[in-house]
Amino acid sequence: MSLRGASADAQAALRQQLDAVAATDQAAVAEDLFGVAAVLRAEPGLRRVATDQSLDAAAKAGLVRQVFAGKLSSAGLDLVAAAVERRWTATRDLADVLEDLGVVALVKSTGGDARRLSDELFAVAELVNSEADLRNALSDPARSAADKSALLRNLLDGKALGATVRLTELALNGSHRTVVAALTEYQKVAAAVQEESVARVRTARPLTDGEQQRLTDALGRQYGRAIHLNVVVEPDLIGGLRVEVGDDVIDGSVSSRLDDARRRLAG
Repeated sequence: MSLRGASADAQAALRQQLDAVAATDQAAVAEDLFGVAAVLRAEPGLRRVATDQSLDAAAKAGLVRQVFAGKLSSAGLDLVAAAVERRWTATRDLADVLEDLGVVALVKSTGGDARRLSDELFAVAELVNSEADLRNALSDPARSAADKSALLRNLLDGKALGATVRLTELALNGSHRTVVAALTEYQKVAAAVQEESVARVRTARPLTDGEQQRLTDALGRQYGRAIHLNVVVEPDLIGGLRVEVGDDVIDGSVSSRLDDARRRLAG
């Protein structure tokens, strides 16, 4: 998520506050934050009051505590109250940051399964991308949110972590344009929690474990941090690799070199 100004400062401060929440409370706090983000998006009046810079910060926090009293955990309520006391560049940023904090909390709640969560989110995104019927069903405005959630649960229950299922459901109703865009962003959050960057690797054939490890090590040296690989097999590449890390693209595929040769000949 790209934020600027006051919203970016608020996000950083709230992330620090979330870091202090006990690991045993993270899953509950995640649900609290998801719920409040949904309420703020559905209730424009409450959203405007919560982000109104002309109102006293303590009074806004008191109002939020009154509205959500008995509905949130103590840690979750403290985070939401602290959030409305902050300044926000745009009114929508408050709900977006609360959702982002919820994703971070849910990732942290998985403990040693955070890497598995990251892999599963990538796998679900690839499944949605590759299955047109599923993609159309999830984007069909005529289908209810409950129907779409049930469809996902039938696909994933018993095959994926509970956190994976929950984030896939959130992807249907959160702040992102598509399910795949949401899952991609959630995976980046999961990697960031582990102090990793995500590298999307496109290859003409499956990589061996040794090849993956050498590539991970090389990218880690280049970027100065741990790298989590997402490997996609695309036979059309013919050979070589195409690696994307953030906005950086390293294209060593045979198809790319052939395209370059064709362009030079045509020019």
